[in-house]
Amino acid sequence: MLWDPAILLSAVLNGLTTGAVYALVALGLTLIYGVLHIINFAHGAALMVALYAVYLLKERLGLDPYMALPFVMAGMFVLGYFLQRVIISRASHGKDENILLVTLGLSIVLENLALVWFKSDTRSIDTAYTLSTVEIGPALIALPKLIAFAGAMVVAAVLLWVIRRTDLGRAIRAVAKEKQGAKLMGIDVERVYALSFAIGMACLGAAACFLLPAYYVNPQVGSGFVLIAFTIVVLGGMGSFAGALVGGLLIGVVESLGGLFLGDSLGQMGIFAIFILVLLFRPQGLFGARA
Repeated sequence: MLWDPAILLSAVLNGLTTGAVYALVALGLTLIYGVLHIINFAHGAALMVALYAVYLLKERLGLDPYMALPFVMAGMFVLGYFLQRVIISRASHGKDENILLVTLGLSIVLENLALVWFKSDTRSIDTAYTLSTVEIGPALIALPKLIAFAGAMVVAAVLLWVIRRTDLGRAIRAVAKEKQGAKLMGIDVERVYALSFAIGMACLGAAACFLLPAYYVNPQVGSGFVLIAFTIVVLGGMGSFAGALVGGLLIGVVESLGGLFLGDSLGQMGIFAIFILVLLFRPQGLFGARA
């Protein structure tokens, strides 16, 4: 029975584990929006790149996805810094509308390069723990999902600590609040832009390592995640880190319960129903400030 407490608990716990990874993807998007004030349309394609990096490290070098975490995060950080400093900044000429077009172009280029190199095949990896489960009360949770939840929470906590407690975090917050004032105080705004973009990309690297043991990768895999991430960013409040974290967990639970009661094909209807209700009654988002 669908109303069985064990089934409901399993659905909620599975939703939380999925939502934690959603939140991690959305945190990167939130950081980029909060500082650069642009929507990064290449976010989903960048997640796809990170997933392929994890896949190749496992298939070619035998490196476990969780052991690959520091390497993939570092690689995505370097890629993000390069893309923002060398391509996005120069090609946009300081205009926000140009940045949107450049990131959209990057997304198309990355997806088509993946199609050339990997074709359209869907790929996954096998690990010794892929099908392992953990019993939590009456519920059974897949071990990779449980690790993904814990890992995503740790990465999110480290990111929040960096933003709130470090000199870099203070510089990021200053640039996000008032770019010209930060520049007058001696902050290298362009460098902060590049570092913010790089950190957002590193979050995608972490998300990829937590996803792949129980997920798959193909050239179009990022589009579904980025749509949900955009929803979470708006739902939580544009630029709000707390909103992205809570919104991600909420969306994960809503999606899981929607799949339980409506079926997998209609499960995501609940996500957009919640999204519309929030826009109707609290358009600034759950944690956003009123304009």
